[in-house]
Amino acid sequence: MKAYRVNGGRPLEGTVAIHGAKNSVLPILAACICCAGICEIDNCPRIADVDTAIAILEHLGCRVVRQDHRLTVDAATVDRCDIPGDLMGGMRSSILFLGALLTRCGRAELSLPGGCALGRRPIDLHLWAAEELGACWEGCSPSLRCTCRSMAGCCLPLRCPSVGATENAMLMALGCRGVTTIENAAREPEITDLARFLTAMGAKVVGAGTGTITVEGGRPLHGACHKVMADRIEAATYLCAAAGCGGLVELVGAVPDALTPVTELLERSGCILQPTERGLLLQSDGRLHTPGPVVTRPHPGFPTDAQAPMMAALLRAVGITEFTETIFENRLRHVEQLRLLGADIRQYGSRALVRGVAHLHGGILEATDLRCGAALLIGALQAEGDSTVLGVHHIRRGYDNIVETLSAVGARIWETDYTG
Repeated sequence: MKAYRVNGGRPLEGTVAIHGAKNSVLPILAACICCAGICEIDNCPRIADVDTAIAILEHLGCRVVRQDHRLTVDAATVDRCDIPGDLMGGMRSSILFLGALLTRCGRAELSLPGGCALGRRPIDLHLWAAEELGACWEGCSPSLRCTCRSMAGCCLPLRCPSVGATENAMLMALGCRGVTTIENAAREPEITDLARFLTAMGAKVVGAGTGTITVEGGRPLHGACHKVMADRIEAATYLCAAAGCGGLVELVGAVPDALTPVTELLERSGCILQPTERGLLLQSDGRLHTPGPVVTRPHPGFPTDAQAPMMAALLRAVGITEFTETIFENRLRHVEQLRLLGADIRQYGSRALVRGVAHLHGGILEATDLRCGAALLIGALQAEGDSTVLGVHHIRRGYDNIVETLSAVGARIWETDYTG
């Protein structure tokens, strides 16, 4: 079993190159099959979820070529519309192929998506949007079959600003007659990045980044080139690591405006942040204090994906920090693991109170999801002595070469075999 071994207690200094966004590239790769052309996707991170997306594209008949951080997807040869359960179960974003397949093929045969176990993550909004646009679906868990003879644009008032449902509705709308209006749409930057790619393909998308998005369907689509936006959650993770450990780290390629909810909290904690010509610079002496309550919200609020890394950064902060998770019911699974490092955390359902401690010690930890894994590494980097982090397959789903990246800024971290 592979594990990460960490010898903590050292400040971090140097530069970190921020890769393309996981939460942006996955819907973009699904969107590639909406046209029968060749798409070139640059700044594509080398992560496990992208490997799964490539496997799905190849299963559907696409030709995919990877050259370092560039993917070339030729979707002219798509010849099937089914995705087996082992591929669907590899990641949550596999559900985005529903909208892409309905637009390209008029039907889709799928099973329930996988991904991190963060509690109930139903796909009812995705299926509701498909029905409203004219598709029919049938099946029982975990199988699902969607078909449509003709889809027509309409108004889709989402009951909550779901990122995935917004993206799927955008992809479905491409194959509809007329205009689709998505109300209460998610406003995350990744939605805007998807809209830029669809526009490059010939689509007409207006309002991405706001609560109302309109998509004009039926337009001819063609291949396109696109550079994926920088990963704001990867950037937030490295910011939190440097804040908690102390040091001076520049994030090359980071977009400061996309990180405002995170950087504001770090500044209130005692860090110094400033934009640079290349990205963003953080300076910390490692002696943080509580920034006040942390509450996760849809964008532009504090992102749920950054909650676990932020909690890990504040394990030694002076005072008590209250965390409230409002997006996913099981997003505090890192709490129990962080306690193994000596952290003082009390959990009350979706709330956690973190009382800063003077010292952390090493431990054997197990990541239960992607962002939990990031938090455990941040905690282990601050702890005195050695720590072992298991469940590295979760971390690899969303971080490109995290061991090499942290090592380059002074962390003592390496991959090893764990035998118990």
